[in-house]
Amino acid sequence: AELNVATALALWNVPSAYLSAVPDNSVTREIIDYLDKRDIDTTPMVFHGDRLGLYYLPKGKDLKNAGVIYDRANSAYADLKVGQINWDEVFEDVSWFHFSAICPAINQSIADICLEALKVASSKNITVSLDLNYRAKLWKYGKEPINILPELAKYCTLIMGNVWAANKMLGTALHDDLKPTEGYAKETLLQQATDTSKEILSLFTACKAVANTFRFDNGKGIRYYTTIYTNNELTVSEEYVSDEILDKVGSGDCFMAGLIYGFYNQLPVSETLNFATAAAYDKLYIPSDATTSTVAEIEKRIIR
Repeated sequence: AELNVATALALWNVPSAYLSAVPDNSVTREIIDYLDKRDIDTTPMVFHGDRLGLYYLPKGKDLKNAGVIYDRANSAYADLKVGQINWDEVFEDVSWFHFSAICPAINQSIADICLEALKVASSKNITVSLDLNYRAKLWKYGKEPINILPELAKYCTLIMGNVWAANKMLGTALHDDLKPTEGYAKETLLQQATDTSKEILSLFTACKAVANTFRFDNGKGIRYYTTIYTNNELTVSEEYVSDEILDKVGSGDCFMAGLIYGFYNQLPVSETLNFATAAAYDKLYIPSDATTSTVAEIEKRIIR
């Protein structure tokens, strides 16, 4: 997820670096060479362990799909320990740190490392963004997201997800047991987005903006719109509808990258949301994990 964000931002001329843990072997070198060619700084990478973490996914599905298979146990990343990464060095000249809820889902050690990183980032006044992507198949070490994520969210400036993920991971309230399905009036969902956002801002005082996505599948097609709540105001994107899409993977990461792009370039909130939403929708027509669309190409997607 984080690499998809870095790939998009580098393509959009936002200086980006990527940190993970990988074994020192020829496969890793190929991967790092691939990232270097895409202008992603790989100097923070940690070399240790013997294997890469993997996942397998049916083509065209998203990572919440029942068919996904995670192969992360005993990977270099899963075996990282607190104190192994010099965060002061990693965060030198860094203004923004992004991570996703996939990281602390792997095991307690990685959750502790996330907290370790966030404390250093906070001490350096680094902007922090969090993607609340819930992956049930990863939370297998005896903890639920609600046991872990609130402590991490305390340090986050921008929190992105959807109202159901926020309920599951941060404990925010859902009106009338709202389900992630079609059938609700849009006004009902927007009110939920407002209330969820306000609750997050009240619970986590470092947070300045909360973004939510609404994506409803319709056969081979999709209905998609987003919101962001900041400065006591909910901004709502235009609604995108398609009868058929190509690949759901990475759409949320592209939305996150679009938000970071907008805030990094100090764009108005509505312009930031419009760009991020168009980027996410555009990704639905691009195969594989990361976007290949330029800023100019995404701007053509924006509904005006």
